[in-house]
Amino acid sequence: MYDRTERTQADLAHLLHPLYHPDDHQAPRIWVEGRGALLIDIEGNEVIDGLSGLWNVNVGHGRRELAEAAMQQMCTLAFSSSYTGFSNLPAIELAERLSELTYPSINTFFFTSGGAESNESAIKTARFYWKAQGKPDKVKVISRKLAYHGVTLAAMSATGMSNYWPMFEPRVPNFLHIESPYPYYFKGGDAHTSPGVAAANLLEEAILREGSDTVAAFIAEPIQGAGGVIIPQEDYFPRIRAICDQYDVLLLSDEVITGFGRSGTWFGLEHWGIEPDIMQFAKGITSGYVPLGGIGVSDKIRQVIHSVPPEQRWMHAFTYSGHPTSCAVALANLKLVEQEGLVARAAEMGGYLLERLRTLESLPVVGEVRGKGMLAAVEIVADKAARQEFPASAQVGPRLAKEMLKRGLYTRVRGDVICLAPPLITPTEQLDRIVTIVGEAIEAVLDAQ
Repeated sequence: MYDRTERTQADLAHLLHPLYHPDDHQAPRIWVEGRGALLIDIEGNEVIDGLSGLWNVNVGHGRRELAEAAMQQMCTLAFSSSYTGFSNLPAIELAERLSELTYPSINTFFFTSGGAESNESAIKTARFYWKAQGKPDKVKVISRKLAYHGVTLAAMSATGMSNYWPMFEPRVPNFLHIESPYPYYFKGGDAHTSPGVAAANLLEEAILREGSDTVAAFIAEPIQGAGGVIIPQEDYFPRIRAICDQYDVLLLSDEVITGFGRSGTWFGLEHWGIEPDIMQFAKGITSGYVPLGGIGVSDKIRQVIHSVPPEQRWMHAFTYSGHPTSCAVALANLKLVEQEGLVARAAEMGGYLLERLRTLESLPVVGEVRGKGMLAAVEIVADKAARQEFPASAQVGPRLAKEMLKRGLYTRVRGDVICLAPPLITPTEQLDRIVTIVGEAIEAVLDAQ
């Protein structure tokens, strides 16, 4: 057995963690094992993984099928370059498989190591597309507040959560943000215009303000995940698609969280019957077992990439693009998702989880419960009638996270929004336990107010 104190001291001496400050890391949980929807720490405590790691362990922990796929590929060809002139069989097969699963107009793929690289690739590809079309001034990217697209420099500039910016600014120029459609708080719309259309029309206003000849793309998560599981109004994305078409703006769909069954469909925009020009993916494609991400481009974008002269080529690359081992694990993961019917299960069990969570709406601080598939959120507010948040100084969110973890549930809280995204294989009894723990944690924090 490992000594927890000794391992913690080694961690503090040698590791920097994401979103790091040592004040928050004096007594970290050290995970040593995962089984199904459970995580086990160094002291043997079992905790329900209420966020699938980081929204990604869709098929659950400890799947030998994925470990065996990695081992077999590593013993055959662990790595090879996929630069132009070279390829490998797992990358070819994965791209072929994705062309069958994704939106009909998207049949061509480039692989990365994760979500931020995927969004960087999509942004660069949008700019490439317009330059190749003789429109070099179309470089601006419009995003939304509370969006999360990663924290590499351009992706961070697209991310609409301002707490990620200050210590790394200045941001990359030519990125701007509009309001999120956030139904719980969005106040737009009138007798003639629905809130969803009003929220989408903010994109049109931004394009007109900036000049359509300067705007390359609009980037959006179908469901804003890290921003608080924000599910848009039903008519929001159809109007967004129409605006993008009207003003020659590419629609980039960040499917890093919503891809591969998480929301109850294979991909998020399927819920609203539209297709993007570029889709970005990561996380669920391998269920997090090995790093892999990518972009899929529409046939019209593929045609432009293929038609430019060699000196104007798509000069974009990563060492690990098309990594054979990662692609082999992705293929095995997609096979599990299909064989076990996990997309349909996400819809069914996500509906069950949402129904159970709605029993918490009787609590005086639960303003809203929302969800789609295995994505859900519980919005905590100080005043339900006024939809008024607690002051940041009350530290409600961190206290909720602490109370949930103490009771055996790991997940994240954005502000005072409890986010939930358990593995798609999570059994009913563990979903019930999640709801119980969330309710107990809310009452414990409320009692301490």
